[in-house]
Amino acid sequence: MTTTTNAATTTAVVMTGDATATTDADASPTVGATTPGADPFWTPDPETAASSRIADFTRWAAGRFGGVAADADYAELHRWSVTDLEGFWGAVWEYFGVEADAPYERVLADERMPGARWFPGATLNYAHHALRDLPSHAPAIVALDETGAGYEVTGRQLRARVASVAATLRDLGVGPGDRVVGYLPNTPHAIIAFLAAASIGAVWSVCGQDYAPRAAADRFGQLEPTVLIAADGYLFNGTPHDRREAALELARSLPGLKATVLVGRLGLPWPTDNYPTLVVPWEDAATRTEELVCVPVPFDHPLWVVFSSGTTGLPKGIVHGHGGVLLEHLKTLGLQSDLGPGDRLLWYTTTHWMMWNLVVSTLLTGATTCTYDGSPALLAKPDILWELAARHRVTLFGTSPQYLLGMAKFGIDPSVHDLSSIRAIGCTGSALPASAYPWVGRHVGERVQLVSVSGGTDIVSGFAGGAPNTPVWAGELSAPHLGVALAAYDAEGSPVVDQVGELVVTRPMPSMPLSFWNDVDGSRYRDAYFSSYPGVWRHGDWITVTGHGSVIVHGRSDSTLNRNGVRLGSADIHDVVERMPEIVEALVIGAEEADGGYWMPLFVVLGAGVELDDALRERVRAAIRDGASPRHVPDEIIAVPAIPHTRTGKKLEVPVKRLLQGAALEDVVNLAAVDEPGAVEFFAGVGAERRLRDRGEG
Repeated sequence: MTTTTNAATTTAVVMTGDATATTDADASPTVGATTPGADPFWTPDPETAASSRIADFTRWAAGRFGGVAADADYAELHRWSVTDLEGFWGAVWEYFGVEADAPYERVLADERMPGARWFPGATLNYAHHALRDLPSHAPAIVALDETGAGYEVTGRQLRARVASVAATLRDLGVGPGDRVVGYLPNTPHAIIAFLAAASIGAVWSVCGQDYAPRAAADRFGQLEPTVLIAADGYLFNGTPHDRREAALELARSLPGLKATVLVGRLGLPWPTDNYPTLVVPWEDAATRTEELVCVPVPFDHPLWVVFSSGTTGLPKGIVHGHGGVLLEHLKTLGLQSDLGPGDRLLWYTTTHWMMWNLVVSTLLTGATTCTYDGSPALLAKPDILWELAARHRVTLFGTSPQYLLGMAKFGIDPSVHDLSSIRAIGCTGSALPASAYPWVGRHVGERVQLVSVSGGTDIVSGFAGGAPNTPVWAGELSAPHLGVALAAYDAEGSPVVDQVGELVVTRPMPSMPLSFWNDVDGSRYRDAYFSSYPGVWRHGDWITVTGHGSVIVHGRSDSTLNRNGVRLGSADIHDVVERMPEIVEALVIGAEEADGGYWMPLFVVLGAGVELDDALRERVRAAIRDGASPRHVPDEIIAVPAIPHTRTGKKLEVPVKRLLQGAALEDVVNLAAVDEPGAVEFFAGVGAERRLRDRGEG
């Protein structure tokens, strides 16, 4: 049997019309690949590590608190951070000079999960800390887009615009606890609007304009916002996307909305006559001369609501507080990422992904953050992000595994640009395979630290990643983050090392959700994280904590393959198959069947003109057998036109599994929350065809 397909997926980096285009052997992600568990792929330079902020924090904490030795390594510092929560988080507060209008009574008044009470009595404001340390005449934000154009917003300009928009919001009736929502691309307008809302104690939420109005309303409608801030459109892959009608439709679907602030991103004229609310041009909202006043709010006052993907139902609104986000992001960006004044961060994200929230929080460290509106791999210029990173002397570059693997597969060489300013590359969104590490060393820089990070919207931060003083093992996350009491639990709820287990967090973190929106009794929140192990956070990932302290992520535990009682990680198969030049992307599913059987198909998106014949099937099976294990070899290999993902790029493993098992499409997935609705419908058809075949009807 021979199958041919010619398709491109949104997560695979499609940079030419030919998915098998041109690569020399050096560009292949398999060359020099290493495997998890070997010697470190990268080790920190001792002098660089000693001069890092995390090393300075360790020396300072040793002298100030005595809970850790001045020369402690990362593992020793982490041990202190999770055994003495009050000492560690109190040290983070003091080291970064957190300013409270009312002091806290103690660091942690109640350690129970859920319900931990951090810094009771303290009043503060996130926006004050984001704006306080910015130099007046240096850029706080560098606004970039796919055309290569850009402009800077200095610290003084940012404070002035935030003060102006905050005053406008107050005039529109917004006060503490009211909701302000943004339908905006990743430009400085979104950051300014968020900080303005936060400064007056309002609650912020945002999503990108690639969301249809109905999908945006599914999120914002739950919040009953007072003000909507919407742009006229955004850029993507050389095309300006006009979203004026979409913004109007969204405004009409939000009962109780008092006003809409209109942002002219593309410079299109707004049809304001038909708006159901008062309309305010951004130019009027952001150019007033006003004093910046940041209202002190309690430590756990809601800062923002971020939403789950919403692929299997109405998106869940996850509420985080001012103080918890402030401390967690100071730790993550200041200590783990070593950001400070003079640094620049460019991390490709959309406004509806939690990485946007971290991008904004770069300002807390005094570093410059870069926004980017456009495609990460422009067809006409696939290396645009590397070009911009070189031009603007970026020190921390952030991306996804699919981006790096796509660069390698398509033969893109970032080293044609001067990337000498980059000291680290952060990578998140899914597991980063070991095959990507040598490519980064060759094409970006041997001394560049490649930091794979795993976290979640749930905590709007990371559970595990790296730091300037941690080694890097290819295919592994260097260590749990500071303050994260991470473990792998077996089926009995006992911690295991060098075995696959459930990712759990056994002690509270300040940025754990305050609640789910409209979850009055907290039952949905408890069920989401604490129903498996009472009092312990279960995140839903399979991981291995290794004997040398690193973490390997195998995939979602609710989509983990379980063949003949042996648990297998889907990421282990995807890693092997997606290295093959003929394969653009892959998805493996393990589906329990009604007769007690177990079906494990592998779906592949082929490069242009590639045929899925018996010879290629055998090469795929051999690669999996050699690169993973014989147990990982699928029952069938099936070509598909595309793999569906959430709008933040995660493969829809669980919904596809349920479709293959016979669930109705409308019961499984919200197509408005999916990047390729047609791909979902295709898998629903595959499931239906298989059931007919099993009954002898097809």
